[in-house]
Amino acid sequence: MNEKFEKAVSLLKNAVKSSHLDNQKHIDFSLVNATHLDDYKTAMVTVQTAVKEGEISEDELKKRLGLV
Repeated sequence: MNEKFEKAVSLLKNAVKSSHLDNQKHIDFSLVNATHLDDYKTAMVTVQTAVKEGEISEDELKKRLGLV
């Protein structure tokens, strides 16, 4: 993966939240300071593009983000 992707994953890890339902984790942008929200949205586009282009599987991305 490239540096942009790695930075995106690192940033998005800060927005991972554990749900009280079934102890599931998810990305929650409400945890993000409004002044940084655009950075998180850009990071999300970066990682989703990598999945779409086949650079990484969705399952591997979830592992890297700490969602599973």
